Amino acid sequence: MLRPIAAHLRTWALWSQPRRVVWYVVLLDLFAVSGAIVAALTSRNPTTQDWGRLVALALCAVVHLQVSRRHEENRRRRKPTTHIGLVTIWAFPAVLVLPLPLTLLLILITRAQRWFIVRRPLYRFTFSAAGTVLATVAADGLLRLSGDRHWIDLGWLDSLRELGILAVVALVYVAIQAIVIGGAIALSTTKLSWATVLGTKEDNELELTTVALGIITAVLLINAPAVLAVMVLVGVLGDRIADIRQLQVDVRTDSKTGLLNMRGWRDSALREFERASRGNGRFALLMVDLDHFKAINDTWGHPAGDDVLRGVGETLRGETRPADTIGRFGGEEFVLLLPGMREHEAAIAAERLRGTIAELRVTTTDKMGEPIEVADRTTSIGVAVYPTDADTLDGLIQAADAAVYEAKENGRNQVRMAPASQLAISGDQDASHGVTSDR
Repeated sequence: MLRPIAAHLRTWALWSQPRRVVWYVVLLDLFAVSGAIVAALTSRNPTTQDWGRLVALALCAVVHLQVSRRHEENRRRRKPTTHIGLVTIWAFPAVLVLPLPLTLLLILITRAQRWFIVRRPLYRFTFSAAGTVLATVAADGLLRLSGDRHWIDLGWLDSLRELGILAVVALVYVAIQAIVIGGAIALSTTKLSWATVLGTKEDNELELTTVALGIITAVLLINAPAVLAVMVLVGVLGDRIADIRQLQVDVRTDSKTGLLNMRGWRDSALREFERASRGNGRFALLMVDLDHFKAINDTWGHPAGDDVLRGVGETLRGETRPADTIGRFGGEEFVLLLPGMREHEAAIAAERLRGTIAELRVTTTDKMGEPIEVADRTTSIGVAVYPTDADTLDGLIQAADAAVYEAKENGRNQVRMAPASQLAISGDQDASHGVTSDR
């Protein structure tokens, strides 16, 4: 009987992960289980009222998850990485109101139901559950230290004190889950970024929103349990809004690099163009074209080419300002809109980007799956400035694209200004010296 079990264990997807990830997942799962057992043994005994509140939360969670199941599946299918679910609306109030054993039971109930929605490897499912358990135990410990909760007929000062305590507990609850999941991501990939490890701005906004709704649910659970039906409706609508919002992001985003695609970039660029034209402003448009990119795909395969595109995208993010708009133009071309920049500033910025990309080293794999490093990749960059080179967005794109072709024809690995901008900066020898640099 043990042999079939051992054979099944050897097929688990967990063992295909890097050794450091396997150790991290296994040890954290064991730590979560042992911590939950110790904390539960020292928790207060559940009362009949606690059991009634558990039933109310569980019923609401089941209805919410079933009604919004299709939207949840859609979001997970479109975003296979970090996923923020709205089940926290029911889990967090349990943390605030119920003794720890009943809170863990509610987590088990909701997780068991989500298993049929998630459809992910078992180790990832249990690991995310372990992160929730650790966050729950930590939040429960903080609440015990702060004293008993009494949320009936609170005055202003008492309510402000309670709100401060709940805010701290909520932040700890969210932070522990983010750190646990982010640690696994950081160990399993070499393409690190804050958004990859700790989630995007939208992910964290959604997580904080669900925790805030969880606090409201906890207050209703104590003072007006029947009103929890309204929170079910809020949860279902929240799932639909999150689904629509993610779809809107997907429509505007390039799937390979995470940058804006041309549709998203053009919408943002047109808004900047309108601001500049109304206020007599200026901006620069940079077209960045990777030299000999086809050779990467031909030599090492398309996955290696995709990794290089992602690496360049991350470099462009890191070397630009928050107000700049970056997009993938298509293929191996990127386009940037830099508000407020004149010819000289745009030339310097473009030259800095060219040099930084030339120093980029991308860790990837070849056609046989063996690790390699792609380095010493050069770029040709064309620069056009509004209103010097054109008075329409399409005209600027054409001017920058023509400058890219000029850079290609003159040996690649250089920055070229559109003709009008070249005239504008021709009197500045220092700036003109930084515009072209062949290596």
